[in-house]
Amino acid sequence: MDSEIISTANNINLIEVAADLAKSERIDRFLANHLTDLSRSRIQILIDEGYVTVNEVICNNKKDLVKAGDRIQLIIPIAIPLDLVAQEIPLDILYEDEHLIVINKPAGLVVHPAAGHTDGTLVNALLSHCTELSGINGTQRPGIVHRLDKDTSGAIVVAKSDRAHQDLQAQIQAKTARREYLGIVRGVPRSESGIIDAAIARHPRDRKKMAVVDDGRRAVTHWQIAERLGHYTLLKFDLETGRTHQIRVHAAHMGWAIAGDPLYGHPNKETSQYLLGQALHAWRLTFVHPVSGELIENVAPLPEGFEKLLVFLRRRK
Repeated sequence: MDSEIISTANNINLIEVAADLAKSERIDRFLANHLTDLSRSRIQILIDEGYVTVNEVICNNKKDLVKAGDRIQLIIPIAIPLDLVAQEIPLDILYEDEHLIVINKPAGLVVHPAAGHTDGTLVNALLSHCTELSGINGTQRPGIVHRLDKDTSGAIVVAKSDRAHQDLQAQIQAKTARREYLGIVRGVPRSESGIIDAAIARHPRDRKKMAVVDDGRRAVTHWQIAERLGHYTLLKFDLETGRTHQIRVHAAHMGWAIAGDPLYGHPNKETSQYLLGQALHAWRLTFVHPVSGELIENVAPLPEGFEKLLVFLRRRK
């Protein structure tokens, strides 16, 4: 008996795997063979983004094996065409030349347009400010080399040319570009520093969240105490890898969630009166200039709310 596609309604594909499946098969290969309108690379992206479930549990790994009797659901998100427009949104520029620009992004500003945020993004602002941006990441994310969460503030580098983009991306992948964050956590680490080496993947049941899971992608975060603040602590984080929500997930996993984090922590009145987002700031970004070879170090001043929260916690401890 062949595996059966039992529904394709409303962009949802349901497949029941044949009970007499001869041998287990990788899920990305299995789906590509049964959903011929989708390429295998497209299916892998959908798996990474949490749009595939097996027996009602989100699949986190394209290498997972499909077994006889499995019930697989694949959702194809509806594509929303975006007409990018240049918008005059103030930018806090830390560094700029003809090859790249470094911005101190405020909390609350989305990096690039997507469903639910079709304008008012960093990309819309960049299109107004810059005459050219790299096209490597496509028309919806021009120039974007790496990203910051909407409610995380701080330094982000944007490429104006494809050459700069490729070089900067290679530095991030090779870990020669250094990304240092400051975060206020609700908790008190016992030691002064440490390394969190815990794999991260999409949460098995909540597509909006990431989680520490055994079969996820390796994620490594170095941390060091900058200041003890009573029941809170100011930590310096140094990213060795760059997984989605990495610092936020790792901090919560250790029992010290980032203050004000609505997804992984427990926002309260102590922090919400000062913070627009979570108390996480991309403080320092260091890389080698892709053309001149000069070492470029950008330090992003702390947001006003972050500073005020620090003052409050210092007075109270």
